Amino acid sequence: MTGLEVVGFGALNVDKLFKVNRIACAEEESSIITHSESCGGSAANTMVGLARLGCKVGFIGKVGSDREGNVLLEDFRRENVDLKGVVRAKLGESGLVMGFVDKKSERALYINSGVNDTIALSEIDPKYVFQAKFLHLTSFVGEKSFQTQKKLLEMLPETVKVSFDPGALYARRGLAELEPVIKRAYVMLPNRGELKLITGYDEYVKGADALIAKGVKVVAVKLGSEGSYITNGRERYHIDAFKVKAVDSTGAGDAFCAGFLYGLLGNRGLRECGALGNFVASRKVLEIGARKNLPYAKDLELFRKMVK
Repeated sequence: MTGLEVVGFGALNVDKLFKVNRIACAEEESSIITHSESCGGSAANTMVGLARLGCKVGFIGKVGSDREGNVLLEDFRRENVDLKGVVRAKLGESGLVMGFVDKKSERALYINSGVNDTIALSEIDPKYVFQAKFLHLTSFVGEKSFQTQKKLLEMLPETVKVSFDPGALYARRGLAELEPVIKRAYVMLPNRGELKLITGYDEYVKGADALIAKGVKVVAVKLGSEGSYITNGRERYHIDAFKVKAVDSTGAGDAFCAGFLYGLLGNRGLRECGALGNFVASRKVLEIGARKNLPYAKDLELFRKMVK
């Protein structure tokens, strides 16, 4: 696959998701209603979302030589995600996430990162990214792969725009640690809680402005059932969510990123980019699993009808 539009760089995990009566605390018990296994990882979910919308995408990541590694690679092949940037480790386990989702669609996740946290710059071909329009970064649990991301950014030509979805793991690192990535980011896509952790502001408008002041060109704040807030420092939009009955919020933020980046790739205005992000997220939450109900290009006809 040549001429990649977006390359994702993040963790690859097999998600074992359990729909439960309620999320139990210490010394408590709960019951499992249903369970499923699917492929996940924040950047990976976003790449699948973009691929389904017709974009050419690739990935930088690492899997083990185990059953889970086979499952992850086969899912990418099926979804038309280019695999040239994915490293296959001879030793170590692929990433695994245990997720518990309650009746209100709230969740608790437990992560075994495996070889995700062992990516070295020497394992990456920088030229794989240099021809892309966007490099989309998401979080790792450990330090080594985070440092590799930062080193890759130092090599990146200005022609490649950086999209950064920090997630809670990176947001907890704080502004000082994330600053090298933030200063290079064209667009940041935190949720409200992550934005507060990074900037210290309770109000997401102020938090977004703080990121703009650091050099980010566009900030898209994910507000869950309240929709999203989009700004470039001049334009400001609060975009309402599409009203649906959510079954599982796992991967909803990743789905938003796919819709938003799809809009940017098509040179849509910020308001439409935000609406596209909200739409893709609204489709995903209708089914359990991070990728289960991500829409295809043909489903955008529904979007056009809904926003008229």
